[in-house]
Amino acid sequence: MTTPELDVFAAWVEGLMRGRGYDIDSPRGGGKSRIADEAGVHRAAVTRLLHRQSMPDLETTRRLARVLDVSVREMLIRSGRLTAEELTEPRAHLPAPLPASTPMRRLTVDEAAELLGVPADRRARFARAVEPFLPAAGAGTPLASH
Repeated sequence: MTTPELDVFAAWVEGLMRGRGYDIDSPRGGGKSRIADEAGVHRAAVTRLLHRQSMPDLETTRRLARVLDVSVREMLIRSGRLTAEELTEPRAHLPAPLPASTPMRRLTVDEAAELLGVPADRRARFARAVEPFLPAAGAGTPLASH
């Protein structure tokens, strides 16, 4: 069931594991068990990946990313599951920060939702979730911003 994507991804993960001190090469080195334990995943999931039998599921990918100190975004892109375009950087759509000398302006909840990329059909729900944390209720309530 090996594929070029699986081969490339597994080789990359192997390099990360070795680079972080996991002995995955010797049968009694314990590296596979150690990383599985630290990630909170079944050892078989690690073994299947390293033997190029299957890609880890999303939860296993997330947990391995944490232990290997890489982003889930990087793991998903490297696995070939998603592209960089499909996984835009969380702040990529936000405007550049203004200089500190710019006078303070407050965003409304609606403006914050737009800047955060909240879909239009979910903005009312976003506003209801955010408003309890604001000093005064209402979609026009300003949030601190530069």
